[in-house]
Amino acid sequence: MAGTTQAGDSATRAFVAHRNLLFTVAYELLGSAADAEDVLQETWLRWAGVDVAAVQNQRAYLVRIATRQALVRLRTLERRRETYVGPWLPEPLLTAPDVAEDVELADSVSMAMLLVLETLTPTERAVFVLREVFALDYDEIAEAVEKKPAAVRQIAHRARSHVAARRPRGEVSAAESKAVLGAFRRAVETGDLQGLLDILAPDVVFLGDGGGVAQAALSPIVGAGSVAALLAASRLASVAPLEPALVNGSPALVLRLHGEVDTVLAVRIDEGLISGLYAVRNPEKLARMGRETELRRRVSTY
Repeated sequence: MAGTTQAGDSATRAFVAHRNLLFTVAYELLGSAADAEDVLQETWLRWAGVDVAAVQNQRAYLVRIATRQALVRLRTLERRRETYVGPWLPEPLLTAPDVAEDVELADSVSMAMLLVLETLTPTERAVFVLREVFALDYDEIAEAVEKKPAAVRQIAHRARSHVAARRPRGEVSAAESKAVLGAFRRAVETGDLQGLLDILAPDVVFLGDGGGVAQAALSPIVGAGSVAALLAASRLASVAPLEPALVNGSPALVLRLHGEVDTVLAVRIDEGLISGLYAVRNPEKLARMGRETELRRRVSTY
Protein backbone atom coordinates (compact mmCIF):
# COMPACT_ATOMS: atom_id res chain seq x y z
CA MET A 1 0.00 0.00 0.00
CA ALA A 2 2.84 2.37 0.89
CA GLY A 3 4.52 1.64 -2.44
CA THR A 4 1.32 2.42 -4.30
CA THR A 5 0.96 5.72 -2.44
CA GLN A 6 4.56 6.69 -3.18
CA ALA A 7 4.10 5.88 -6.88
CA GLY A 8 0.97 8.02 -6.94
CA ASP A 9 2.77 10.88 -5.24
CA SER A 10 5.64 10.61 -7.71
CA ALA A 11 3.23 10.71 -10.67
CA THR A 12 1.46 13.74 -9.22
CA ARG A 13 4.71 15.62 -8.60
CA ALA A 14 5.92 14.97 -12.14
CA PHE A 15 2.62 16.08 -13.66
CA VAL A 16 2.47 19.27 -11.58
CA ALA A 17 6.11 20.08 -12.39
CA HIS A 18 5.38 19.97 -16.13
CA ARG A 19 1.80 21.25 -16.09
CA ASN A 20 2.60 24.70 -17.54
CA LEU A 21 4.61 23.11 -20.32
CA LEU A 22 1.82 20.67 -21.18
CA PHE A 23 -0.80 23.41 -21.13
CA THR A 24 1.25 25.56 -23.50
CA VAL A 25 1.84 22.67 -25.92
CA ALA A 26 -1.89 21.92 -26.00
CA TYR A 27 -2.86 25.59 -26.26
CA GLU A 28 -0.46 26.24 -29.14
CA LEU A 29 -1.86 23.26 -31.01
CA LEU A 30 -5.52 24.06 -30.33
CA GLY A 31 -5.75 27.83 -29.86
CA SER A 32 -8.22 27.22 -27.04
CA ALA A 33 -7.53 27.36 -23.31
CA ALA A 34 -10.70 25.39 -22.57
CA ASP A 35 -9.68 22.58 -24.91
CA ALA A 36 -6.12 22.70 -23.58
CA GLU A 37 -7.47 22.13 -20.07
CA ASP A 38 -9.43 19.14 -21.34
CA VAL A 39 -6.25 17.77 -22.89
CA LEU A 40 -4.49 18.17 -19.54
CA GLN A 41 -7.25 16.15 -17.87
CA GLU A 42 -6.97 13.41 -20.48
CA THR A 43 -3.17 13.45 -20.14
CA TRP A 44 -3.41 13.06 -16.37
CA LEU A 45 -5.81 10.10 -16.65
CA ARG A 46 -3.36 8.28 -18.93
CA TRP A 47 -0.30 9.32 -16.91
CA ALA A 48 -1.87 8.03 -13.70
CA GLY A 49 -1.91 4.54 -15.18
CA VAL A 50 1.77 4.57 -16.15
CA ASP A 51 4.57 2.91 -14.15
CA VAL A 52 6.35 6.19 -13.48
CA ALA A 53 9.44 4.51 -12.06
CA ALA A 54 10.07 2.86 -15.43
CA VAL A 55 9.92 6.15 -17.37
CA GLN A 56 13.40 7.52 -18.04
CA ASN A 57 12.35 10.91 -19.43
CA GLN A 58 9.13 11.98 -17.74
CA ARG A 59 8.97 15.36 -19.51
CA ALA A 60 9.16 13.77 -22.97
CA TYR A 61 6.67 11.07 -22.01
CA LEU A 62 4.13 13.59 -20.75
CA VAL A 63 4.59 15.79 -23.82
CA ARG A 64 4.02 12.75 -26.02
CA ILE A 65 0.72 11.96 -24.28
CA ALA A 66 -0.44 15.57 -24.40
CA THR A 67 0.52 15.98 -28.07
CA ARG A 68 -1.34 12.88 -29.15
CA GLN A 69 -4.45 13.90 -27.22
CA ALA A 70 -4.26 17.43 -28.65
CA LEU A 71 -3.92 16.12 -32.22
CA VAL A 72 -7.01 13.95 -31.82
CA ARG A 73 -8.95 16.94 -30.52
CA LEU A 74 -7.52 19.29 -33.18
CA ARG A 75 -8.83 17.15 -36.02
CA THR A 76 -12.27 17.19 -34.44
CA LEU A 77 -12.13 20.96 -33.96
CA GLU A 78 -11.10 21.49 -37.57
CA ARG A 79 -14.32 19.84 -38.74
CA ARG A 80 -16.33 22.11 -36.43
CA ARG A 81 -14.55 25.21 -37.72
CA GLU A 82 -15.76 24.45 -41.24
CA THR A 83 -19.22 25.60 -40.12
CA TYR A 84 -18.01 28.40 -37.84
CA VAL A 85 -19.78 31.72 -38.45
CA GLY A 86 -17.29 34.37 -39.60
CA PRO A 87 -13.52 34.40 -38.96
CA TRP A 88 -12.17 32.08 -36.26
CA LEU A 89 -9.68 33.54 -33.77
CA PRO A 90 -7.83 31.81 -30.93
CA GLU A 91 -9.22 32.10 -27.41
CA PRO A 92 -7.41 35.04 -25.73
CA LEU A 93 -5.27 34.09 -22.76
CA LEU A 94 -4.77 36.61 -19.97
CA THR A 95 -1.12 36.62 -18.93
CA ALA A 96 0.51 38.19 -15.89
CA PRO A 97 3.26 40.85 -16.06
CA ASP A 98 5.61 37.98 -15.26
CA VAL A 99 4.46 35.73 -18.07
CA ALA A 100 6.24 32.73 -16.57
CA GLU A 101 3.53 32.63 -13.91
CA ASP A 102 1.02 31.54 -16.55
CA VAL A 103 2.61 29.81 -19.51
CA GLU A 104 6.06 28.93 -20.75
CA LEU A 105 7.62 30.75 -23.69
CA ALA A 106 4.72 33.14 -24.14
CA ASP A 107 6.22 34.86 -27.21
CA SER A 108 5.10 31.82 -29.18
CA VAL A 109 1.46 32.11 -28.06
CA SER A 110 0.86 35.62 -29.41
CA MET A 111 -2.39 35.97 -31.36
CA ALA A 112 -0.45 36.69 -34.55
CA MET A 113 1.74 33.60 -34.14
CA LEU A 114 -1.21 31.35 -33.36
CA LEU A 115 -2.92 32.52 -36.54
CA VAL A 116 0.22 31.64 -38.50
CA LEU A 117 0.20 28.17 -36.91
CA GLU A 118 -3.43 27.81 -38.02
CA THR A 119 -2.18 27.69 -41.63
CA LEU A 120 -0.25 24.47 -40.95
CA THR A 121 -1.64 20.93 -41.04
CA PRO A 122 -2.14 19.34 -37.59
CA THR A 123 1.05 17.27 -37.88
CA GLU A 124 3.10 20.20 -39.20
CA ARG A 125 1.82 22.33 -36.36
CA ALA A 126 2.76 19.74 -33.74
CA VAL A 127 6.22 19.20 -35.21
CA PHE A 128 6.90 22.94 -35.46
CA VAL A 129 5.78 23.64 -31.88
CA LEU A 130 7.71 20.74 -30.37
CA ARG A 131 10.88 21.45 -32.35
CA GLU A 132 11.05 25.23 -32.72
CA VAL A 133 9.39 26.26 -29.47
CA PHE A 134 10.30 23.49 -27.05
CA ALA A 135 13.48 22.18 -28.73
CA LEU A 136 12.58 18.49 -28.48
CA ASP A 137 14.85 16.22 -30.48
CA TYR A 138 13.55 14.53 -33.61
CA ASP A 139 13.31 11.09 -32.02
CA GLU A 140 11.07 12.44 -29.24
CA ILE A 141 8.89 14.28 -31.74
CA ALA A 142 8.66 11.18 -33.94
CA GLU A 143 7.21 9.23 -31.01
CA ALA A 144 4.76 12.03 -30.20
CA VAL A 145 3.36 12.32 -33.74
CA GLU A 146 3.87 8.65 -34.64
CA LYS A 147 6.15 9.30 -37.60
CA LYS A 148 9.69 8.21 -38.46
CA PRO A 149 12.49 10.66 -37.47
CA ALA A 150 13.46 11.18 -41.13
CA ALA A 151 9.89 12.15 -42.00
CA VAL A 152 9.77 14.47 -38.99
CA ARG A 153 12.89 16.29 -40.22
CA GLN A 154 11.23 16.93 -43.57
CA ILE A 155 8.01 18.07 -41.94
CA ALA A 156 9.97 20.39 -39.63
CA HIS A 157 11.80 21.97 -42.57
CA ARG A 158 8.57 22.48 -44.50
CA ALA A 159 6.75 23.94 -41.49
CA ARG A 160 9.68 26.22 -40.62
CA SER A 161 9.74 27.67 -44.14
CA HIS A 162 5.96 28.12 -44.14
CA VAL A 163 5.98 29.96 -40.81
CA ALA A 164 9.00 32.12 -41.70
CA ALA A 165 7.14 33.45 -44.75
CA ARG A 166 4.10 34.44 -42.69
CA ARG A 167 5.24 35.41 -39.21
CA PRO A 168 5.62 39.09 -38.18
CA ARG A 169 8.64 40.73 -39.81
CA GLY A 170 11.29 41.29 -37.16
CA GLU A 171 10.98 41.13 -33.40
CA VAL A 172 8.88 43.72 -31.59
CA SER A 173 9.92 44.70 -28.08
CA ALA A 174 7.40 45.00 -25.28
CA ALA A 175 8.12 48.73 -25.12
CA GLU A 176 7.43 49.20 -28.84
CA SER A 177 4.23 47.15 -28.64
CA LYS A 178 3.04 49.23 -25.71
CA ALA A 179 3.84 52.50 -27.49
CA VAL A 180 2.09 51.50 -30.72
CA LEU A 181 -0.97 50.24 -28.87
CA GLY A 182 -1.03 53.43 -26.78
CA ALA A 183 -1.07 55.58 -29.92
CA PHE A 184 -3.84 53.42 -31.36
CA ARG A 185 -5.87 53.69 -28.15
CA ARG A 186 -5.56 57.48 -28.07
CA ALA A 187 -6.64 57.75 -31.69
CA VAL A 188 -9.70 55.58 -31.06
CA GLU A 189 -10.65 57.40 -27.85
CA THR A 190 -10.35 60.86 -29.45
CA GLY A 191 -11.90 59.88 -32.76
CA ASP A 192 -8.69 60.92 -34.51
CA LEU A 193 -9.12 59.41 -37.96
CA GLN A 194 -5.76 60.70 -39.19
CA GLY A 195 -4.13 59.31 -36.04
CA LEU A 196 -5.55 55.89 -36.90
CA LEU A 197 -4.34 56.13 -40.48
CA ASP A 198 -0.86 57.06 -39.20
CA ILE A 199 -0.61 53.94 -36.98
CA LEU A 200 -2.27 51.41 -39.33
CA ALA A 201 -0.25 49.70 -42.05
CA PRO A 202 -1.63 50.32 -45.57
CA ASP A 203 -2.51 46.61 -45.91
CA VAL A 204 -3.77 46.12 -42.33
CA VAL A 205 -6.27 43.29 -41.85
CA PHE A 206 -9.07 43.41 -39.28
CA LEU A 207 -10.63 40.13 -38.12
CA GLY A 208 -13.64 39.97 -35.84
CA ASP A 209 -14.75 36.76 -34.09
CA GLY A 210 -18.30 36.79 -32.79
CA GLY A 211 -18.94 33.09 -33.36
CA GLY A 212 -22.40 33.86 -34.68
CA VAL A 213 -23.41 35.01 -31.19
CA ALA A 214 -21.95 38.51 -30.81
CA GLN A 215 -21.99 41.09 -33.60
CA ALA A 216 -18.78 41.04 -35.62
CA ALA A 217 -17.59 41.47 -39.20
CA LEU A 218 -18.32 38.23 -41.07
CA SER A 219 -15.33 38.65 -43.38
CA PRO A 220 -11.88 40.24 -43.09
CA ILE A 221 -11.68 44.03 -43.48
CA VAL A 222 -8.55 45.01 -45.43
CA GLY A 223 -6.80 48.36 -45.85
CA ALA A 224 -6.08 51.27 -43.51
CA GLY A 225 -8.95 53.41 -44.82
CA SER A 226 -11.55 50.66 -44.47
CA VAL A 227 -10.34 49.57 -41.01
CA ALA A 228 -10.16 53.17 -39.74
CA ALA A 229 -13.70 53.80 -41.01
CA LEU A 230 -14.92 50.65 -39.28
CA LEU A 231 -13.35 51.66 -35.97
CA ALA A 232 -14.76 55.16 -36.24
CA ALA A 233 -18.24 53.79 -36.98
CA SER A 234 -18.04 51.38 -34.03
CA ARG A 235 -17.61 54.32 -31.61
CA LEU A 236 -15.71 52.06 -29.21
CA ALA A 237 -14.55 54.91 -27.00
CA SER A 238 -18.08 56.16 -26.47
CA VAL A 239 -19.24 52.77 -25.21
CA ALA A 240 -16.67 52.23 -22.45
CA PRO A 241 -12.97 52.88 -21.82
CA LEU A 242 -10.49 50.57 -23.53
CA GLU A 243 -8.39 49.00 -20.77
CA PRO A 244 -4.79 47.94 -21.43
CA ALA A 245 -4.03 44.31 -20.59
CA LEU A 246 -1.43 41.67 -21.26
CA VAL A 247 -3.01 39.03 -23.49
CA ASN A 248 -1.08 36.09 -24.91
CA GLY A 249 2.11 37.68 -23.68
CA SER A 250 1.58 40.94 -25.59
CA PRO A 251 -0.08 44.29 -24.87
CA ALA A 252 -3.76 44.34 -25.86
CA LEU A 253 -6.96 46.28 -25.15
CA VAL A 254 -10.06 45.05 -23.34
CA LEU A 255 -13.56 46.50 -23.54
CA ARG A 256 -15.92 45.76 -20.64
CA LEU A 257 -19.66 46.28 -20.48
CA HIS A 258 -21.53 45.99 -17.18
CA GLY A 259 -18.48 44.41 -15.59
CA GLU A 260 -18.17 41.67 -18.22
CA VAL A 261 -15.45 41.32 -20.86
CA ASP A 262 -17.14 42.25 -24.15
CA THR A 263 -14.21 42.50 -26.57
CA VAL A 264 -10.51 41.68 -26.54
CA LEU A 265 -8.51 43.56 -29.16
CA ALA A 266 -5.08 42.15 -29.96
CA VAL A 267 -2.67 43.44 -32.59
CA ARG A 268 0.09 42.36 -34.91
CA ILE A 269 2.86 44.90 -35.40
CA ASP A 270 5.21 45.02 -38.36
CA GLU A 271 7.87 47.73 -38.74
CA GLY A 272 6.22 50.01 -36.20
CA LEU A 273 2.72 49.84 -37.72
CA ILE A 274 -0.33 47.73 -36.88
CA SER A 275 -0.70 45.17 -39.66
CA GLY A 276 -3.30 43.01 -37.93
CA LEU A 277 -6.21 43.78 -35.60
CA TYR A 278 -7.98 40.86 -33.94
CA ALA A 279 -11.24 41.47 -32.09
CA VAL A 280 -12.52 38.49 -30.10
CA ARG A 281 -16.19 38.92 -29.12
CA ASN A 282 -17.43 35.34 -28.91
CA PRO A 283 -18.69 35.06 -25.28
CA GLU A 284 -17.55 31.44 -24.99
CA LYS A 285 -13.97 32.49 -25.73
CA LEU A 286 -14.11 35.37 -23.23
CA ALA A 287 -15.64 33.53 -20.27
CA ARG A 288 -12.37 32.18 -18.89
CA MET A 289 -10.63 35.53 -19.25
CA GLY A 290 -13.49 37.27 -17.43
CA ARG A 291 -13.23 34.86 -14.51
CA GLU A 292 -9.47 35.26 -14.26
CA THR A 293 -9.70 39.03 -14.43
CA GLU A 294 -12.24 39.13 -11.63
CA LEU A 295 -10.14 36.77 -9.49
CA ARG A 296 -7.02 38.92 -9.94
CA ARG A 297 -8.96 42.05 -9.07
CA ARG A 298 -10.19 40.46 -5.86
CA VAL A 299 -6.72 39.27 -4.93
CA SER A 300 -5.26 42.74 -5.59
CA THR A 301 -7.71 44.32 -3.14
CA TYR A 302 -6.46 42.28 -0.19
